[in-house]
Amino acid sequence: IWTEQQATLFFNVRLPRILLALMVGCCLACAGAAYQGIFQNPLVSPDILGASQGAAFGAAVAILLGVSSFTTSLFAFGFSLFTVLLVLLISSRARGNHMMVVVLAGVMVSSLFNAGVSFVKLVADPTSQLQAITFWLMGSLTSASQRDVLLIACPVVIGNIGLLALRWRLNALTMGDDEAVSMGVDAPRVRSVAIVLATIIVASCVSVSGIIGWVGLVVPHLARSLVGADYRRLLPASMLLGGTFLLIVDDIARMATTAEIPIGILTAFVGAPFFMWLITRGKRI
Repeated sequence: IWTEQQATLFFNVRLPRILLALMVGCCLACAGAAYQGIFQNPLVSPDILGASQGAAFGAAVAILLGVSSFTTSLFAFGFSLFTVLLVLLISSRARGNHMMVVVLAGVMVSSLFNAGVSFVKLVADPTSQLQAITFWLMGSLTSASQRDVLLIACPVVIGNIGLLALRWRLNALTMGDDEAVSMGVDAPRVRSVAIVLATIIVASCVSVSGIIGWVGLVVPHLARSLVGADYRRLLPASMLLGGTFLLIVDDIARMATTAEIPIGILTAFVGAPFFMWLITRGKRI
């Protein structure tokens, strides 16, 4: 009963964007919840190890070189993984509290790649390249396509299934390494595997959507307030709420004004007040 034009619009434009919004929201929320358990810190977000900043630098370099959108996604994915590997390498050679050293290394490397992005923006052509870099950094699903969905499908599935398989071990990590070892959990190995899996799904999502903040920080807290802190329920709840949240925000981004608003801006506008409400609500309780 559809016309050819309607079928083309649905399968090539609407459906890929819906699927990509669900996948990106699901993965960012899942990775955020996992990182918060790994680092035993409720303020940790998926970009704590510099994955988003590395992806931003890779995408900026790709846009400066004038390559295709597919190659830009590959650059962003590759630099995102490289950034996290660099953070882990630096932290493995440093002394002191391992978790604190990892976070400090993440802050340092993130600052380095932020400086790289600023330099690329400085030398980019202000009439075309600078606008493209700025728009990518704000995060958007405007250019979502079937190719983007297929590009990240495999790493996203592998990463999420892996984290779901580790969910009871993440419960042990939240109690500290000594308690985890007493329960028969190899804390360093589980932490390393969880970081790698979370990094893979974050890098995959950022490579096709740009930087979308607050989802990985706010949604796990909302899920925790609904189902509790048990990761056997927290991870699935975070994934469902994350996909739903980003899909709703993407709809608002498309329909709020005549010119589409970058989704990264809206997640900040929605996420920050909502996070403050969660904090104050928890204090009253």
